[in-house]
Amino acid sequence: MSGATKIITGVKYAYLGAFFALLSGLFYPFIQGGTEDYVVFGIAILFVGLAGAILVYKATTSDKKRGYYFGIGFGLIAISLFYIFQTTGRPLI
Repeated sequence: MSGATKIITGVKYAYLGAFFALLSGLFYPFIQGGTEDYVVFGIAILFVGLAGAILVYKATTSDKKRGYYFGIGFGLIAISLFYIFQTTGRPLI
């Protein structure tokens, strides 16, 4: 992989992360008068889910370590889902 390809890949993931942060409600406290704590926690939850989704995607495109990518990816997605239920007041456990 060349240096330019690595830079483009990094920019792609940075853009996706910034888009996720804005989409998750970065401006929610300004619009609804909510607290910033939930926004920060929500962004963290979505980043964990995003990292899991990226690993699951990499598992479909990789020949090596496919099982590790699937396992860790789905694990991160499950952790994200668990935190979502905890935040909304409907604990699973």
